[in-house]
Amino acid sequence: MPNRPQPAFPEQDSEYFWEGCKKNELRYQKDSDGNVIFYPRAHSTVTGDGNLSWHTSAGLGTVYTYSVVRQNRSPSFAELGAYSVAYIDLDEGFRMLSTIVGVDDPTTDIKIGMRVKVDFEQQDEGEYPIPVFRVVD
Repeated sequence: MPNRPQPAFPEQDSEYFWEGCKKNELRYQKDSDGNVIFYPRAHSTVTGDGNLSWHTSAGLGTVYTYSVVRQNRSPSFAELGAYSVAYIDLDEGFRMLSTIVGVDDPTTDIKIGMRVKVDFEQQDEGEYPIPVFRVVD
């Protein structure tokens, strides 16, 4: 298993998100006008409304763009070799930065526009699984 960095501590705004990851749920927020809010925060980025509700994403999305990291000096990523850093447009209307796993070669097997689904990767250390994405066949 990898050992990707964990949140130092879940902040009040993100704790419910990280608790969802423990249950294999990708959670996001909406304000009272129905605007989708992601990443977790205390107020709507559209209206300033502090009355946000939590929702669970189906976890399906499309690769908006990506890059492949071939060399990383951080010990947390050294064992990964080449890996992707991708923006995923989730069907619920938010964009998330993550990685695409389960491909043989991230330099050739990932394409803009391909469909992906969230998965939760357990870590060697730390209590929170990390949301990653896998290609949908």
